[in-house]
Amino acid sequence: MPKITYTSSDGKTYEVEGTAGQTVMETAIKHDVPGIVAECGGACSCATCHIYVDDAWREATGEPSQMEEDMLDFAYEVRPESRLSCQIRITDALDGLQVRIPEHQG
Repeated sequence: MPKITYTSSDGKTYEVEGTAGQTVMETAIKHDVPGIVAECGGACSCATCHIYVDDAWREATGEPSQMEEDMLDFAYEVRPESRLSCQIRITDALDGLQVRIPEHQG
């Protein structure tokens, strides 16, 4: 099972095992990782699962779709490494993925 490390805005880390096929958001919710609100349940219709993908993992997670970029307009403190965790599907290639959770969600 791929491991994902979530780091909260206060520096606390949560290393959890994900399941291939689920999203980074679903995995955070399943493991009670704080800071991922996920109001829309993964429908890419809000920005409450905003994360920052570690630079070493940006290529592996791919580029956001146009729809995701539109939703990121509603997020706080958007950066080049910003993604919506509901749009990153876990694969074995993402074992070791590291993401940071912003202080505020959209």
